[in-house]
Amino acid sequence: MEPTRQSADPAEAARRTRFGELPRRIRVEEMVEERPAGAPDPAKDRYSAGEWLVRWCL
Repeated sequence: MEPTRQSADPAEAARRTRFGELPRRIRVEEMVEERPAGAPDPAKDRYSAGEWLVRWCL
């Protein structure tokens, strides 16, 4: 363990108190958020001859 230093400068003491140690280590599993994707729309891939004509031929 590192010996603590006594400083006469109050600003240095405040910095050491605030930034004296590193934050805790974050694991990779904690960095990834997993959510299920939205439910697939069954009407999206349904073929409609009339809609095809309107979208691509007119």
